[in-house]
Amino acid sequence: MSEPVDVDLALIGGGGAASLVLAALGRRGPGARVAIVDPVHKRGQDRTWAFWGTPGTFLDPLLSASWDEADVVTPTGRRALPLRPLRYAMLRSAPLYDLAAQAEKELSAVRITERAEQVADDGERVLISAPDGTPLVRAAWALDSRPRPPRRPGRTNWLQHFRGWWLEADEPVFDPGRAVLMDFRTPQPARGVSFGYVLPVSDRFALVEYTEFSPAVLSGDEYDAALRGYAALLGLDLAALRVREVEDGVIPMTDGPFDPHPSPRVVRLGTAGGATRPSTGFTFSAMARQADDIARALAAGRPPLPAPPYPARHLWMDAVQLRALDRGLVDGVAFFDRLFARNPAERVLRFLDGTTTPAEDLKLMASTPLLPMTRAAFGDALARIRP
Repeated sequence: MSEPVDVDLALIGGGGAASLVLAALGRRGPGARVAIVDPVHKRGQDRTWAFWGTPGTFLDPLLSASWDEADVVTPTGRRALPLRPLRYAMLRSAPLYDLAAQAEKELSAVRITERAEQVADDGERVLISAPDGTPLVRAAWALDSRPRPPRRPGRTNWLQHFRGWWLEADEPVFDPGRAVLMDFRTPQPARGVSFGYVLPVSDRFALVEYTEFSPAVLSGDEYDAALRGYAALLGLDLAALRVREVEDGVIPMTDGPFDPHPSPRVVRLGTAGGATRPSTGFTFSAMARQADDIARALAAGRPPLPAPPYPARHLWMDAVQLRALDRGLVDGVAFFDRLFARNPAERVLRFLDGTTTPAEDLKLMASTPLLPMTRAAFGDALARIRP
């Protein structure tokens, strides 16, 4: 039996979370011995992340587009949201994977194109083995970003699920200066919330997407029909446009707890580590924070344990919101419209990013429909104390 590779840090999985860790380690220069264990070496374009944050980070040269304004649209009108000092940004996967590959080279990292089956943590080292039992890596710490369910099922379990078309035109069609963050003019599901959005890279190229927050996914034909309907709402002539790429995704929206530190020397990242915001499905900003925390800790000689992705009070607020939507206590479109109408856009976006203060959270809660949200909070409290 071959001897495993000995390293300080093993990354199990090589997607967005691992790529951000590699990029963060690369910015600090060679130090820890690193191995990546993944049967697939991620390259090229396989996903798009949209997120908000402040300009001036290492991600700026990688962005496909960014916007200082975004629109929220309902059947009753359009609200233009000034986002400064934040901005809404789009990052496609290819440049991030390229940056991670460059960091991997600079760090002299070892890449093992095998599937990790067993991750055995004895409290001193972590042994990662292949499906046939072959030992692959022995590491001081393992960062595992493979998808996993919550530690226990949530009281509310929804999904953010979507399909997007990258549309290309021969003539100017899109406004590259502004994004559509949420367009609620789409037909609403019987149980859930739907919306479209538009992220223009140029006046001739944009991502047009249909998204639902609801308990179950749709069929491919249903997503396509929804996208055709949304394109018609936008006044787009699909006969004059080309669908260059299609993106699909399913992201958990649940108040079930994820276990970010399942054993002494194994740390979970990404959705498996709780980086997905239960109320929206957004993940990227929290993954980036996790990566920076890990790189700083290693550089300081500390264990690579990132801070919790979101404050506990925010997870409680998300649980109450999900319950209110799931039980039909609030209308989803009206809820989000009211949230943006009664708060500065920056406050709402920072809350969804997990960075608002307790005082700001109280203002946000006061701007929601108080009676139904109080009922949802009371129901959530009862559900928590039941065996």
